Parts: sequence; C-alpha cells; structure tokens
Amino acid sequence: MFSEYDVIVVGGGHAGCEAAAAAANMGSSVLLITMNMQTIAQMSCNPAMGGVAKGQIVREIDALGGYSGIVTDKSTLQFRMLNRSKGPAMWSPRAQNDRMQFAAQWRLMLEQTPNVDLWQDMVQNILVEDNRVIGVRTSLGVEIRSKAVVLTNGTFLNGIIHIGQKRFGGGRTGEKAATGLTEQLVSLGFESGRMKTGTPPRIDGRSLDYSQLEEQQGDEDRRGFSFTDVLLPEKQLSCHVAYTSAKVHDILKEGFEDSPMFAGRIKGLGPRYCPSIEDKINRFADKDRHQLFIEPEGWNTVEIYLNGFSTSLPENVQYKALTAIPGFENVKMFRPGYAIEYDYFPPMQLHLSLETKLLANLFFAGQINGTTGYEEAACQGLLAGINAHRKSRGEEELILKRSESYIGVLIDDLVTKGTEEPYRMFTSRAEHRLLLRQDNADVRLSGIGHQLGLISEERMEKVRKKVRDTDFLVDYMRKHAIDPTAVNGLLESKGTSPVKQSARIFNLLTRPQIDLNDLLQVDRAFMETAMGYDRETLEQAEIQVKYESYFSKEEEMVQRMKKMEEHEINPDFDYTQLSSLSKEAREKLGRVKPRTLGQASRISGVSPSDISVLLVHMGR
Repeated sequence: MFSEYDVIVVGGGHAGCEAAAAAANMGSSVLLITMNMQTIAQMSCNPAMGGVAKGQIVREIDALGGYSGIVTDKSTLQFRMLNRSKGPAMWSPRAQNDRMQFAAQWRLMLEQTPNVDLWQDMVQNILVEDNRVIGVRTSLGVEIRSKAVVLTNGTFLNGIIHIGQKRFGGGRTGEKAATGLTEQLVSLGFESGRMKTGTPPRIDGRSLDYSQLEEQQGDEDRRGFSFTDVLLPEKQLSCHVAYTSAKVHDILKEGFEDSPMFAGRIKGLGPRYCPSIEDKINRFADKDRHQLFIEPEGWNTVEIYLNGFSTSLPENVQYKALTAIPGFENVKMFRPGYAIEYDYFPPMQLHLSLETKLLANLFFAGQINGTTGYEEAACQGLLAGINAHRKSRGEEELILKRSESYIGVLIDDLVTKGTEEPYRMFTSRAEHRLLLRQDNADVRLSGIGHQLGLISEERMEKVRKKVRDTDFLVDYMRKHAIDPTAVNGLLESKGTSPVKQSARIFNLLTRPQIDLNDLLQVDRAFMETAMGYDRETLEQAEIQVKYESYFSKEEEMVQRMKKMEEHEINPDFDYTQLSSLSKEAREKLGRVKPRTLGQASRISGVSPSDISVLLVHMGR
C-alpha cells in the first residue's frame, strides 16, 4: 500500500508539522503519521505564540522558511510586543491566537504542500537494520520504509493524566497515550526519563464579571511574526487580568493532601518557570496573591484559557477556588485542569543535527528531548526535518551556531548540557542576545533558508533591499547635520544638553533621551528622506545607530569564540587515554562527544584547565 518515503515524521504537533513541511519543501517525499488527524498542530495548552525569547524563535523559524510565523499571523486575536520599555535585545513579540483557526490553518498549509502524505495511526516500533533506522511499524501492523525517521511524540509516550487521586492513560485530555516505542528504544540502548507538565481549567467566558477584571488590550502599532506580507486581522480581542487571594490559596490548600504532586504520585519533574498554582503557593508562601490572565480561545467561542492557574488538584477543589476569585463568583467550568506525565529521552544522546548517536537516520524533536513550549518544539522540528532530508540525500547536516540564532543556542544547550527538567528558552540563555534580536532574524537567517531552498529568490531580494536601505539611512545620518536653532528646543525639552554648532544626526540619535521620530520632526530634509522607507527599515537603522558600539564588542566576542569552534575534535577520540583530564571531564566528554573545542568548553564539569589539556594534545 505504501511506497518507500524519504522521511517519515511521527507526530502531528508543532515539531512534527515543521519537520514535515521543511523536508517536503526541500524535495523529500514525506509521510506524516499522527494518531488523530483532527488534532494536527493542536494548541494543547495556552492559545498563544511567542513571548520572551519565544517570539524571537518564531521569527527565526519564519526567516528560515518555516510555517509557524505565517500560521500565527493568520490566526491572531491580539498582538503585543513585550518588553518595549527595555532595550531591543529584550523586545519579544507575542500573539494570542484562535485555537481552532491555528490548527485548521496548519493542516491546510500541510495539505497544500507538495510531497506531504498523511496517515492516521499509532507508531509502535521503528524498523532497525545494521544500527540504522529503515522505517516504522504501526499499531495496524503496517510496515512503512523510509530513509530517515523523525520522532516528535510530544507528551504521548506512556502519558498519564492526573486529576487529584484520579489517574488514567492519555497523551492529552480525550486522547489515548502512545505505547511500545519507549520500551523498544530502551531495549536498543537509549536512556529515558519522565517529565510532567500541566494545564489550567477551561471556563465559560459568559459566566465572568468583566467589570471586576483589568482589561489588557493589544498594541495599536500591530505587527506580525512573518517577514512575508501576511494580512493581519483588522480587529483585536482584549485579554483580562485577575488575581488570586489568601482566600483562594486557603481553598486550594484543602486539596493538597489529594495532590498527585505532593503525594508523590507524579515522579517526573515539571517546568520550573511555569509552575502549577499549588506549586506557586507552596514555593512562594510569602505572596498573598498571584496574577492570572484571562485569555480568549477564539473569535467564535466563549471558552477561556486561565493562564497562571495550571493545576492537578481534584476538580471540586479547582471549582471552589475559582469562585473565590473576584469576577469569578458565578464561574462555569468546561473542564478541569490536569497534570500529565510522559516519557522523554535525555538530549545528550543526540548530535547537534538532532540525529541520535545510537541509531543513524533517527531524529528526535520537541518534548521527546525534554523541552516545553510550542516554539521550542517547532524550531527543533524544523531543524530535524531539514537534517533528515539532507541525511537521506547524503548531504552535510545544518548546524546553527549559538552566535547566529536562538535556535542554535537551544539545540547546543540540549545536546551539550542536557536537561533534567522541561527546558524553556529565555533571553538570558543567549550570550549574544544583542545580536540575536527579533527585528533582524530575516537578515541573520534568510540566506541560510535561501540556500536550503526554503526561501524564494523574491523573498531573499526583499531582505537584501532591507539591508541596503538600512545601510543607506545609517550612512545618511553619519553625513547630515542639524542646525542648533532647529534641534536645541527638542534637546532641552528632553532633558539633554543643547548643542553649540551643527550636530550630526548620528551623534544626536546616540543620546538615550532622543529617538528617531524626535529628529524626523525637527529636520524636514531628514523627514522627506525617511518617507521612502518602511517602518521595519527605519527601526533597524535606529537600532544600528544607538547600539553600534555594543554591537562591535559583541562581534569581537563572537570572533574569539569562533576560533574555539574552528578546532574540530574527532568524534572517535578516546578521552580515557588523557590522564591529565579530570575524571569528570573524561566521563562527560566521552558521553557528549563534542564536535568542537568550543562545544567541549560548554559542557558542565569540563574546566578551563581541561580545555588547555585538549589544546596541548591537539597541538594548538
């Protein structure tokens, strides 16, 4: 019934969808196998994309030719640029999405992508021959051959759902768990572990008293995630903010004895930075309230996602606590929150390409690697799909550097350091975050997407034009000056010292009190010049001017690190032969098998003196 495919992708979540689209758009024949075709690209938790550091990832996915940014823009309910009061390295786009539109749009785009076939079934085993994967076997007993397999199983591997003392198998509410695969992988030599995540109750928005809640509107200056010209919805929906109280906390504490987390029924570690409400109360006992976000699920539904109230307490305790929240006195609950435990595979078992070290042609992406979040999963899926395609063609793998993308930081962190708790991306994880901004993701990565065949020549030319226009504007500001009589009134009103003679626009703009729009208002020639450029190019030019000295320092750091990354290490190198290395270093280096000296230096437990020993041994 099935011919052989170049790539089989197992799982139809965010990682699986990006993997299938990338491999297919590069020319591979792809089969996407999912347990339920009605839940492709399901937003299992909150109906939102982006946020701090996550928004940068979505823009990077788009810059490389992935679909997540386009799908997000087409299903946006509300857009906000977070952290605008901070520097541009911290600006992070976030969109509230229509959950049903998001999934429908993803499925539509996959169905319209040539080379993608879909099959509804559960993969129970992979087919292995001579230490390489050659296909999969499904629960229907169907064997399907392929040159590469990408596993993106999410929370479905032996998933167990917990609500109070109740527990039952499932990968998501109303959906069964996936079985068989973990056991086979462990028998083949893989190490597995357990993690947990959770979700809050869903409630009926008609039952809330919004007069007691704080409204949170979207940005008037709306943007999108995609660098393509996606038409954004004309309207936006508001979110709202509520707060728990000491009374709410006391009610929740009544159910602690039935909490699967506190009773020890949940063994897996949960996400540190997105704890359950009971975990917050326990860990932050000094706080008498916690913030909650009332997030609409879509244009045509009354269902509300209560962000900040993730819980696995008994459903009657959840409901009683909800009614004590101001504005929730008459609340109706559609379904309770729950926790879910699932299998994952520590990611130090992977190469930087996301191919497993034990079996050739087998790739892992998403929560199977110990991450949490749609964005983290999607970017791994994109890279796994790209590298599965290239491996099936005998081509060199794509490895993104830490200095060129958040995606590179994420994958390097996972493979080099591993994770014992659900990994979430933050701006603080990226040492070069000033260079890895959301506004320049297209400039940084579209060239790579173009070389891969995922970015069209027309789109690439748009990026080149943005670079040319930005350079022109920066050069214009270096050369043109503003007369003191025109600018001193502005400077004094902004609390910065006036000038005694004509001053270059470039120098004036470096003052923290002054922005580009201020200078456009006082110099007509500059205004007329700037009118020919779009908002993104003007913003890019302003950032280039204001942070030029910082960029130079960052680039120097990148170049220093680049020298370490250029020192490649033989993957078969026997570290046990170097007695000068510490015992821990020998063990960690032998396990990770770093590609370069730079990667070796980032392994926990490998000291600078260990790196010096390697340098000497390598004749450096």
